[in-house]
Amino acid sequence: MTRITDHAELATKARALGAALEPFVGQVYFSPECHANYVALGFQPSPGDMNGVALPEGIAYFTSRGSLMGQVPGEVVAAAFAVFNPAAVVPSVTAGWAITDATTICAARRAGAIAQLERILGAKPGGVARARAILGRAVGVLRPEGRPLFAGALSQSIPDTDLGACWHFGDMIREYRGDSHTAAWISAGLDATEIGLLTELYWGLPLKSYSRTRAWSEDDFAAAIDRLESRGLVHDGAFTEAGREIRERIEVDTDRQMLGCIEAIGEDFDHLVAMLGPWSDVVRNFKGYPAAGPHELAAAASKR
Repeated sequence: MTRITDHAELATKARALGAALEPFVGQVYFSPECHANYVALGFQPSPGDMNGVALPEGIAYFTSRGSLMGQVPGEVVAAAFAVFNPAAVVPSVTAGWAITDATTICAARRAGAIAQLERILGAKPGGVARARAILGRAVGVLRPEGRPLFAGALSQSIPDTDLGACWHFGDMIREYRGDSHTAAWISAGLDATEIGLLTELYWGLPLKSYSRTRAWSEDDFAAAIDRLESRGLVHDGAFTEAGREIRERIEVDTDRQMLGCIEAIGEDFDHLVAMLGPWSDVVRNFKGYPAAGPHELAAAASKR
């Protein structure tokens, strides 16, 4: 195992891995195959597309991703997802469990994700067996405590195919980083609306733009902005020095929690990213994932 003691190296690698994985894994939320599977179970179809990318349907999204943890109530799903308004999550999950059960929709989610990858990349893209081995090694060192979505993904069986296993292991890493990020911003004393607003500024977006997708109201946003201003983190719709510092520290704390994963990948890191990156590019080019996701926004912001 390669030991990493330099934080700059860790941050660079942790963020590069997240960016390389994101479209390859996150396409599960935009996959036409997933949407078709959900419709077959009784859910509504995708509500439309954005530049050719099929958008997720809310009830199916909350229910399918939440199914990683089993048939838990909406309050648990809202707590694990963390950034969404529970007023939207709880009734969506309640409605979802009236349509199907966790085992069934979790299987539909997995099958749809893998089917889209097979359609776009082929069943056995070059290097997939080696990528499976490296990703399997990376998740093998990760621990579940305090990470509900990762723990749920950990409880699932490994798909039979190399490509399916790569997607599954990638989904585990994605949820592990997400759970770790939640732990970081909670530890910084922020709530869901506050971290959403600070992240928009961190990405160089206007306040209340991206975070609108999390179902918060104007009153929720106004109250959160007042709290951030009272703490000296935001002023006149922009970061203060303290605000920028706390948001970067949250990202650093998230990177730190990826140490074991990055060390387990070791000397195979550049090779893994060199495989995953092009796969993700192809997924995006075939409209399997939006043109600009969170990692692209963060990377662009870091260059300003």
